[in-house]
Amino acid sequence: MAFRFQRRITLAPGVRLNLSKRGIGFSVGPRGASVSIGPSGAHAHAGIPGTGLSYRTKINRKQQSSREKDFPSSVDSQLTKGSTLAMTLKVDEHGDVRYLFADGTRMTEKEERAVKRHAGEAIRAKLRNLCDDLNADLEHLGQLHCETPAPDTIGYKPESFTEPAPSAPSLTSERWWHHLWPPLYRQIQNENTQRQHDFDESYRLWEWRKAEFDASEFARQQREQQGVYESIDAMELTLKERLEEIDWPRETVIDFDLGSDESTIAVDIDLPSEDEMPCQEWTMPKKRLKLTPKEISATRQRKLYRDHVHGIAFRVLGAVFTRLPNVKEARVSGYRQVVSPATGAEKDEYIYSIKVSREQWNRIEFDKLDQVDPVAAVEAFTLRRDMTKTGIFRQIEPFKLV
Repeated sequence: MAFRFQRRITLAPGVRLNLSKRGIGFSVGPRGASVSIGPSGAHAHAGIPGTGLSYRTKINRKQQSSREKDFPSSVDSQLTKGSTLAMTLKVDEHGDVRYLFADGTRMTEKEERAVKRHAGEAIRAKLRNLCDDLNADLEHLGQLHCETPAPDTIGYKPESFTEPAPSAPSLTSERWWHHLWPPLYRQIQNENTQRQHDFDESYRLWEWRKAEFDASEFARQQREQQGVYESIDAMELTLKERLEEIDWPRETVIDFDLGSDESTIAVDIDLPSEDEMPCQEWTMPKKRLKLTPKEISATRQRKLYRDHVHGIAFRVLGAVFTRLPNVKEARVSGYRQVVSPATGAEKDEYIYSIKVSREQWNRIEFDKLDQVDPVAAVEAFTLRRDMTKTGIFRQIEPFKLV
């Protein structure tokens, strides 16, 4: 059975391993010239780097589309002349690449060939980076524990407000000849007054946003430095904020409950099932502009799953002991959704339950987490887990918060 506590958090996912949702936007061509395509049409841009001089003109894309057979030669001629074409690459789950203009319109085969001919190396470099990123995301799933803060990292350092202040308006200077034509003089005065008014209003709103942000950061600092020692509400909010800041690989539901004396906490984690884990890594062929999926062995996949679910527990424990100084013992249990063979309905199956004291947690060498195996680490604590050497889990009964 699943235990449901007083506080529930749904944490939004961070890393996404769905390849089809990734797009690489970039331009090909020399600095100082470009072609961009958007909802308002296509525009050509040209400029002399370092001078501030530029030129922009609209291209009638509609006319070009009506002569589709001529457009590939237009793309080809643009790139041959040294222009830049803004484009996006989309890679599907099979590793095949789609070439899109900046407005999302897909290129024809002839247009794709023209782009490949002129920008093959740039495209290859972008795909190689994507391949590396995807494989890094895969490795990250099994290394969540490496980002766990040390328990003495208490308190909170306020963030700075990053939104820049509005720029002062550029007012038209009054010249002596403006007075010779009163309507023009009044127009200049009215325009300057309006610009100054718009700036003053924008600056007032910016100051308000900055004041709200600074007040929120100060309140959080006070809550984490003092409130967590005095208030259970401050403890709950602090833990919630910290858990939400972690770069979770998937949407994660966490329930937690602080004990009556606030020195004990119980946490329930909704874990992924094994079939939710990625089953492939990526390589790049030497001669083709695409990615190739390669199946991961069942042994490696089970190890990845084993490391991942234990890493989640490790990160949660880190947040508890770092942000809640009053907590002396934490009980973290992980469950996953499985189908009952008796009824066909989904049920919660607990696969581990860990009881850790702060003293035990402090024994971990947090400056050497890259050498720590999260699976072995939890075995140093009070543990309920039925797992085979190959990483197959069986259901257990979790610890209860007494």
